[in-house]
Formats: sequence, structure tokens, C-alpha cells
Amino acid sequence: MKEQPSLTPPHWPVQSYVFGAILIFLFVMVCRLLAPFFTALLWSTLLYIMFSPLHRRLVRDLNFNTIKGKILRNLWAVIFTLGTMVLILIPLSLVISIFFKQILELGRYGHEILNQRPEYLRDIFEKVSELINDVSAGMVSVTADSIELQAKTAISNQMQRAVYLSSNIAKNIGSFSLTMLLIMFSLFFFYIDGSYLSRLVLRAIPIKKEYISALTSKFIDITRNLFFGYIIVALLQSTVAFGIYTLFGVKGSLVLSVLTFIIVFIPMFGATLIYIPVTILKIASGDVAGGVLFLIVSIIFISGIDNILRPFFLRDRIHLHPLIIFFAIMGGLFVFGFNGFILGPVLVILFLTVLDLFLTEHKIGHQE
Repeated sequence: MKEQPSLTPPHWPVQSYVFGAILIFLFVMVCRLLAPFFTALLWSTLLYIMFSPLHRRLVRDLNFNTIKGKILRNLWAVIFTLGTMVLILIPLSLVISIFFKQILELGRYGHEILNQRPEYLRDIFEKVSELINDVSAGMVSVTADSIELQAKTAISNQMQRAVYLSSNIAKNIGSFSLTMLLIMFSLFFFYIDGSYLSRLVLRAIPIKKEYISALTSKFIDITRNLFFGYIIVALLQSTVAFGIYTLFGVKGSLVLSVLTFIIVFIPMFGATLIYIPVTILKIASGDVAGGVLFLIVSIIFISGIDNILRPFFLRDRIHLHPLIIFFAIMGGLFVFGFNGFILGPVLVILFLTVLDLFLTEHKIGHQE
């Protein structure tokens, strides 16, 4: 007699869907709970990735099962946490205080010159206008009146913006302090239980272990390479630029150095967008030899750092065109604010990595 098939429908698909829906709901709720602390968690994670190799090297021989090992592990965690914060906060506080002070000084200096010595600036504006017209072979027509109007507008706007930013920073000093405390708190526990926490998070991601390993390695490589290949190089360029601007007596040297740090991420042009206008102003003011020497020194030492150190740090580790990196950074800043400085490139490169894994898995375009 032929056995009749069971008429009872399987229950596991419905149970799986319900369990999946519960999992997604709980995941969304956890994300909402952690959203206010996203900035602190992001930057503490990035800082931990930067300094964890040195930390692991120092604690790898400790026996955490003994009282001595536990005490030393906590001591090293405290040392690295405080050292990391000191390394960031002291230079940052100095730069911020001097930056806004120089902006206000530049604004007052420009306002005084425009009101008390208009003939001096008028002569400079006319020379700049002539220089632009000569360089562009008459294709760009700029008058001294238009330059003066733009200068007055820019000085007025920048002074108002500096006052607004200063008051805004004063208002948000409490929020900034709380974020720093949260970063310290997170860093301390990352240094203690970083390996355990990373394994816990990775186990919760429902994809193949080899894909998890590939994405984790890619994320760590991206973070370190972006830090050394872009941020460290930009810091070195802006530091050297500050020294050169100060040496040549350029007013607002720190302000221009901070702008250099931002501008160097623009492909092809980079720091030239800062030191070439300064060179033009020096030449137009009558200091031709000083302007030419300033230009040569800037090309060799400011742009030279980018051409030598960036390839040395990256060594083709980030296989992405600089233009894509630039738009990823700019897009990240627009979407995520300051966090987008890192999140933009990381998301783009992780997307390309996941896409490559997907195409490999399904053998799409495999032969090409």
C-alpha cells in the first residue's frame, strides 16, 4: 500500500518569519537607543583601531586569570585611554583657541585697512586685477572695484561667522565634554574587552564567516589607511604650511593652515588653492622676490609631502580613485556632519567590497 503524504503543513517557515520580524524590530530599537551615542561610539572605535595593535603587543603576555594580570590589564587600559585623550584634546584645544583669535584679528585688521588706508588696498586690488587679466590673456575680466566689494563682503561675513561659531562652541561645551567622557568610557572598555566585544558583534551578523572576516579586515584596513594616508598626511602638510606661513610673515597663518588641512583633499589642486593666492598678494603688494621664494618653498615642502608620503603610506592599499575618495568625504560631511569625514569613504569602500563578494558568490562577470 502506497504511503500517503502528510497533510500537515510545516510550521518552521512561519516561525522563522516571526522570529526574523522580532529580530529586526529589536535591532531597530537597539539602534534607536544607541543613536544619541553614535558619535562617541564611532570615534572611540576608530581610536581603538588605531592604537589597539600597540596595546595588544604590550598585554599579550599577561595572564588575565591571575590577580596581577587583571590589575595590569586595567592599568594599561587606563594609561592608553588617558594617553589617547591627551594626545587629542591638548592640540585640539590650542588650535581652536588660536584659530578663532586669528580670525577675529584678521577681520579687525582688514576692516581697519579698508577704512583707514583705502589707497593702499586700492593699489593692491588694481595690481591683482591686472595680474589676473594678464595671466588669463583677457579672458577673465576682474576690476579693482569688484575685488574690493568682495573683500568687504567676505571680511564682514567671516567676522559674523566667527562670532557665531565662538558663541555656538561656548553653548555646546557641555555636550562636547559629555561626548569626550563617553569616548573615554568606551575606550577604556574597548582596551579591556575589545576582542570579546568584537566577536560578540560579529557573531550577531547572519552572513558567512569568510565574508565577515573579509569585511572586518577591509574595515580595519580602510580605517588605518585613511588615517595614515589622508589624515596624517593632511596634518603634516598643514603643520609644515603653518611653519612656512609664519616664517614668511603671512597674517592668519593658523587659519590658512586649517584651511590647508581641508583643501588638501581636493584632487589635483590641494594646497595650491591656499598658497598661490597668498603668493599673488605678496607679489601684488611689491614683494616680488619674497612672493617667488614663498611659492617655491611651498611647492617643495607643502605639495611635496603629499606627493611623497601619501603613496608611501597607502602603497596601493586603497584601490580607489582620489576623485571618488574626495566625493565620498564631501558627501559624508554633508550627510553625517563631521562623522562623515570617516564614514563617507568607509561606506563607499565597504559597498564595493560587498558588491565584489556578491559578484564572486554568484559568478557574475567572473571571467572578466
